[in-house]
Amino acid sequence: MAPPNAPPGPHFVLWPRIPQFHVCLNGQRTGAARPSGKDGLPTLPSRRDYHADNLLSLSVEEAFASSLPPPSSVDLRGTRLHPLRHKVKPVKIGFIALSGVRCRNEKLMELGLTLPGFVQRSKVIASLPSLGLLTLAGLTPEDWEATYIEVADIQDLQSLPGSFDLVAISSFSAQIKEAYKLADLYRASGVKVALGGLHVTACPQEALQHADTIVIGEGEPVWPELLSDLERNRLKPVYNAKGRSFDLAEAPMPRFDLLDIQRYNRLTVQTQRGCPYACEFCAASIRLDSKYKKKPVHKVVAELNAIKKLWPKPFIEFADDNTFANKKNGRALVKALIPLELQWFTETDISVANDAELLKLMKESGCAQILIGLESPKKSALDGVEQKANWKFNQVDCYIDAIRRIQDAGITVNGCFVLGLDNADITSFEGVWDFVQRSGLYEVQITVMTAFPATPLYDRLLRENRILKSEAWELCTLFDINYLPKQMTVDELNNGLLDLTQKIYSDNAVNKRIRQFFKRKKELAAMHERSRPFNLKSSSSKP
Repeated sequence: MAPPNAPPGPHFVLWPRIPQFHVCLNGQRTGAARPSGKDGLPTLPSRRDYHADNLLSLSVEEAFASSLPPPSSVDLRGTRLHPLRHKVKPVKIGFIALSGVRCRNEKLMELGLTLPGFVQRSKVIASLPSLGLLTLAGLTPEDWEATYIEVADIQDLQSLPGSFDLVAISSFSAQIKEAYKLADLYRASGVKVALGGLHVTACPQEALQHADTIVIGEGEPVWPELLSDLERNRLKPVYNAKGRSFDLAEAPMPRFDLLDIQRYNRLTVQTQRGCPYACEFCAASIRLDSKYKKKPVHKVVAELNAIKKLWPKPFIEFADDNTFANKKNGRALVKALIPLELQWFTETDISVANDAELLKLMKESGCAQILIGLESPKKSALDGVEQKANWKFNQVDCYIDAIRRIQDAGITVNGCFVLGLDNADITSFEGVWDFVQRSGLYEVQITVMTAFPATPLYDRLLRENRILKSEAWELCTLFDINYLPKQMTVDELNNGLLDLTQKIYSDNAVNKRIRQFFKRKKELAAMHERSRPFNLKSSSSKP
């Protein structure tokens, strides 16, 4: 505001409680101190400063019109002020995913080199883009510069990727220490770092040592606030979304356009978050928000159509914990997928076998395979694994019949088993091998029970003094052992894993499972043909 009795001329427009800057030519500013870019100007202007500057530039333009030389004689290059327009450097955000998960078990990795079936699913997981980061990018203002980068191994980096005002880094627990190293390098170079996700939510104090700010819980409720604070250079150390459950009806469109589509063999879309069950070892999205919630089907379809603009015939992996936990919503979803002509994969539970209509619709909509966490074929081993109603314990007797019904519908089953459960002994390895052969499973995934941070399993094993090494997150790969088994030694568990891996993923075993599936498919086609009451073509043909 102009002081009393001030002569006519340009004056500042002041906003309370916001740092003000004197306007100078050639990129020089004085006044309240804020971090500066290479041109000596604040790289993160606040929105309110932006409005003040706009008003100021108009006032200066009008007031100076008669008192200053023509614009052509004044060098305004390098300044934020221009007689005719106003420009602000866009904020640059880097979304960085650590994409590779490396097994530490050397013997298992040696086996993997000769057993392609073993590493196939691991390669798929490692190649999936970070849907969480792409979603946050979708919540970032359109006039900001967003870049998505994947880093498989920081040792391979010749220099830090990109030039950013802030990087948001995402990682699995197994690679979190590498994520911390990358974060430390960015911070040393003057770039602000935000960390979030499952591991950061589980270990916030640990993550704070390597970040300017962390996000606890779901990212969507707090990301806009974090960006607003970043713009004002007022980042808080913690943005806690716990207790602020995000409504998936408000989910933004993920920035699939940031991806180099040719690098991926599948892309991910989320249709729901959470799970109605509570498995002790689960380290999925239920640890971010305990509520089970569904994304409206029309939003899922919109995301799929956005992908199809980039990749006309995509293969989709639904990034859900249990896509068909709600059968009514599941039927609505797959009905909406049919016109899209997709091929897709997802994870769900064995109860999908009890809904023949749903299975039929899944097949029609392009479902190629579902992964089901069977965990163990032995009933006693499953006792207590699901903590709400001991649900999996009550399903195991139906496993073989359920697998048959799903695969007879034309959908292959990837059966996932967890080795080393507390109620499993050394005979359990042979039990899994026998079940795999009897069940006709098309594909098999075996993992080791893993104590992920902040899961009920980790907390219990910590109380029982059974965690092998504190904070050894690099062992959280699902193939390395990070705890003391209850009914066998560490060596017995490791040897059982190696032996079962050789059996299940040998070329003979893999090819046999594939042949069994297609043999059964032919048998069903022949049975269907024989069950037809008559053949119109043959009955109408002349002798």
